[in-house]
Amino acid sequence: MDGSQDLGHVRTDGRAKAALLKRLIDTVALPASLISPQDRAMAGDIVLDMLFHADDAARKLCADRLKQTVEAPRRLMRYLAQCKIELSANLLAENTSYNDSDLIDVARSCSAEHRLIIAKRKDLGCAVSDVLIELGEPHVMRALLANMGAELSEIGMDALVALSQQMEDLCALIIKRAELTPAQAMAMFWWSDGATRRLILSKHAAERAQMIDGCSDIFDMVREEQYVDPVARKAVQMIERRQRNRAALARSEFDSLEAAISAAVVTGMTPELMQEIGYLSGMKPLSTAKLMSDLGGEGLAVLCKATGLKRANLEELWRAMRRPHRIDSGEIHPQLAYVIDVFETLTVGRAQTVLRYWNWSLTAAGAQKPADQAADNDGGQEDAFSAPRRTAKLVFGS
Repeated sequence: MDGSQDLGHVRTDGRAKAALLKRLIDTVALPASLISPQDRAMAGDIVLDMLFHADDAARKLCADRLKQTVEAPRRLMRYLAQCKIELSANLLAENTSYNDSDLIDVARSCSAEHRLIIAKRKDLGCAVSDVLIELGEPHVMRALLANMGAELSEIGMDALVALSQQMEDLCALIIKRAELTPAQAMAMFWWSDGATRRLILSKHAAERAQMIDGCSDIFDMVREEQYVDPVARKAVQMIERRQRNRAALARSEFDSLEAAISAAVVTGMTPELMQEIGYLSGMKPLSTAKLMSDLGGEGLAVLCKATGLKRANLEELWRAMRRPHRIDSGEIHPQLAYVIDVFETLTVGRAQTVLRYWNWSLTAAGAQKPADQAADNDGGQEDAFSAPRRTAKLVFGS
């Protein structure tokens, strides 16, 4: 009979195609012990070609069937991951066969909903995390930070800390991450809320005991050289036990740091007194101004504890800055009470570390003279890698 005749006997409802597609999907999903890699790859190529011309129901069927399959061909799996989120969600969330390259491809080419699911995957490499952070979607970054199975690179954390200046709710999530370094935490301190600041002070301040013990003999060598080497001087200032500046005291009109604070109570905190207190405390003008102008007051607690001042001196400093000291009932103002509590919970060693790190980092951006930069072949690398310079740029801008 002529093939063109009797077309009414030919079925055209697509049942055979649907059955064939399902059978081939089952073939792709077979365990490795029942199918060769070559057969699986060929079946996968055919399935992929059929899915190009299939409806969403067929794609959903394939995605659900391959959800737990780890041997399926990569190209087929990437295609399914990039389908509509209603079709790919379970596969993208649960299938462990996707490598970093696959996930980055999906993240860059698909929707925010796809990226949100990727951010919640149980195991996520830092390369994928970096891309999700780079794309800058707040809800995706929140999910990523809340996912303790996600690995975050130092570069990624730098970016997140910088973004937290505009998205302050990120701070409470960032502080919980093990990847956060002290340098990053000390930068984030300045725009964090009180609860996060306290966590930063408790988790990221070192006592420096090992460094002090290990370098104690070198301190004497640096002093014998009269601190002529600026690099050695800066390093020693970060490590040694002594906080107050004896040279500044010798030049001061006040006989102690306490006396300078008491004078400020009488006159108010003038710019001159503020800088004098900073010098006597071993701080540079820029870091003194930043600390004194901060409204939270935790920095004042750090300053007083690091320099060996007492609680009464902290209260004097608070009053000298004309901040609320008492409420109508005569009790200590709640903000001052909070700052006193921060003071009481800090150790001298930790407070010194924090204060010195602030002093180091907040003055780092303008610390090197142009002539020094010209002589420094690694000037560009210092800007890129130096923790205090990165902190200064975050706090003060570039």
